[in-house]
Amino acid sequence: MDLKALLEQRFGAAHLQFVGDVDPNIARILGRRTCRRYTTEAVEPHVVDLLIATALSASAKSDLQQASIIKVEDAAKRNAIGSFFPSMPWIGSSPVFLVFCADPRRLEQICTRRGHPTPQRDLEAFLNSSVDAALLMQTFILAAEAIGLGCCPISVIRNRVRSIAPILELPPGVFPVSGLCLGYPAEKGHVSMRLPPSVTVHLDRYDDSKAANEIDAYDRRREDRFPTPKEKQRNVAKFGYANVYGWSEDKARQATEPEGQEFADHVKETWFKL
Repeated sequence: MDLKALLEQRFGAAHLQFVGDVDPNIARILGRRTCRRYTTEAVEPHVVDLLIATALSASAKSDLQQASIIKVEDAAKRNAIGSFFPSMPWIGSSPVFLVFCADPRRLEQICTRRGHPTPQRDLEAFLNSSVDAALLMQTFILAAEAIGLGCCPISVIRNRVRSIAPILELPPGVFPVSGLCLGYPAEKGHVSMRLPPSVTVHLDRYDDSKAANEIDAYDRRREDRFPTPKEKQRNVAKFGYANVYGWSEDKARQATEPEGQEFADHVKETWFKL
C-alpha cells in the first residue's frame, strides 16, 4: 500500500505531502491494527522472552528503569482476571497475557540499600514509572507486530486493581498500568481512524481555535467508514439514541461514566502521597 493510501486509511485523508517510497517499518506502523481474536497457535516461550528483551530496550526516564512485566501463565490466575471483564473474553483466550506494571518500589529499595533512603512516592515518581511501563508496552507491541503477531492492550484492569493486585501478588509500590493480549491474529481487523494532525499537532504554540470544526469533520469521516450501530450507542437510558452519533459523542458519553476511582484510591492508600 502506498503512503497516500496509508494516510487516508488512518486519518480519512492524506494530510502529509511525501515524495518517494515509504519505509516499510513506517508503513507497518501507519497500518497497525489492534487484535482481539487469535488463532490457537501457541507463541513459543523463547519468542515471548525475546519480545520482552526488546521491550526492556525502550527508553527509560533517567535510566531509572521503573517498570516490571508479569507473564501470567497460570490458567487460574488468567481466568480470575478475565472473570472481571466478561465482555473481553480474549483476556482468557489469547495465547499469551502480560501485565505491564509501574514499579517505583524497586528504586526506593535501592536507595535504602545504598544508604541514601529516598521515598519514591510523589507525583514525579508516579509519572516516571507509569511512562516507563507504557514505553515498554508500546515497544513490545511494535516488536510483536513486526513478526506477525497481534496485540490488544487491556487498560481496564486498573478499574479492578484491588482484586487483581492480590491475584498477581503485587506489593505496595507496584501497580498495573495495562494488561496485554498477544497471539497470532485470527482476523485482519481494521485500522482505527485517528484525529487529524490539524487537531493534535501545533506549531510553536497551542492553538485549538479550529478544533471544533475539525473534530466534527472527523466524526463524519469516521462514521462514513465505520458507522456505529444503534445498539452500540452508550448509556441510552440516560442520553437516549442520537440521530448523529460519532466518535466525539461516544467519547463524551464514555467520559461521564465513573471510571478509575478504585485505582486512584488504591495507589494513594498503598504507596503514593499525591
